[in-house]
Amino acid sequence: MWGPQKDIPINLRFNSVRKLWLSALLPSHRERQREMASSVNAPHFHASVSAVGSNKNLVFCLRRSSFGFRPSNQPSSLFSPIASKLKAWKSEVQPSSNKIYCSLAELESENDEACELVNGTELSLGDGDDLIRAYLFTAVKNNNGTGILLLSDIYGFEDSSTREFAYRVACNGYNVLLPDLFRGDPWTKDRPKNLFEQWYAGQQPDRVAKDIGMAKDWLVNELLSAGISKKLGVIGFCFGGGRVIDILAKDESNHFSAGVSFYGTRIDRSTACNINVPILFISGDEDPLCPVSLLRDIENSIGRGSRVVIFEGRGHGFAHQPNSPDEDKDAEQAFLVMRSWLDDELVAGNSS
Repeated sequence: MWGPQKDIPINLRFNSVRKLWLSALLPSHRERQREMASSVNAPHFHASVSAVGSNKNLVFCLRRSSFGFRPSNQPSSLFSPIASKLKAWKSEVQPSSNKIYCSLAELESENDEACELVNGTELSLGDGDDLIRAYLFTAVKNNNGTGILLLSDIYGFEDSSTREFAYRVACNGYNVLLPDLFRGDPWTKDRPKNLFEQWYAGQQPDRVAKDIGMAKDWLVNELLSAGISKKLGVIGFCFGGGRVIDILAKDESNHFSAGVSFYGTRIDRSTACNINVPILFISGDEDPLCPVSLLRDIENSIGRGSRVVIFEGRGHGFAHQPNSPDEDKDAEQAFLVMRSWLDDELVAGNSS
């Protein structure tokens, strides 16, 4: 169920720095990332891009004066056949270095300290000529044996904010699959807003649902059935948050054990009664695209441990695209809430 891969060597660690991401792999975002990097108050850090083997294989590193990265001679053995396509990268920390955390701010939880290594590879999912692209992020050192399907917002799977979030989830022990829901045609901010509905209609809901189904099948066949992941979860933002409801309502085989929906849009309320697993809803009380009343209604319909977490004064997209220091704080809190939820629903009691 999966096609050729393109190696993406990834090794990135954070300490109180937000929005420094894989700009080497995301040319369209280089200028944006340079602007963000220049505004970060972190004088003891600098970002560097290092060539690895060829121009196509680049790794973006965050370095301290005594902190760097080197390629490891040991291949990844996480799982096969993907393992043969992954390049492992090992961190090199000198004794004088302080703790390096994988979250974008220094968190109190010591769990972040375990984050050292995340592998990434590009996949082609599907059969024959009907393929979709996807990225797989896998935790190497602290893998907890859980698979996550991450559904993007309208800006697609190559958006830097979405990739950053996928990395952070993997950094906390998960195997994260991030598919291209728009087949190379995501919405872009430079398009006239009056063309949005036309663009959205062209995405064909049935085709999107089919592609999400292919991504789910890949997780089931390559991770769940193979015994690599013991449980599966699904996370979505905005457009993807709405699709979390769709996919769980149609998951008759109960492949997914839990879901997280961040400010989901275009939610079909009528399908919620078909959901058999708990969902964590995270949104802001000033988000016109995701009414709190709708989320409460769905929470009551699903029951079974579902939960709604509302952040006061927050609008759409704050958790993965914060635009101010205050939103940064709430974004970190939202991530911690989600992480605790995933641990309780997918990881706790799941060790072999």
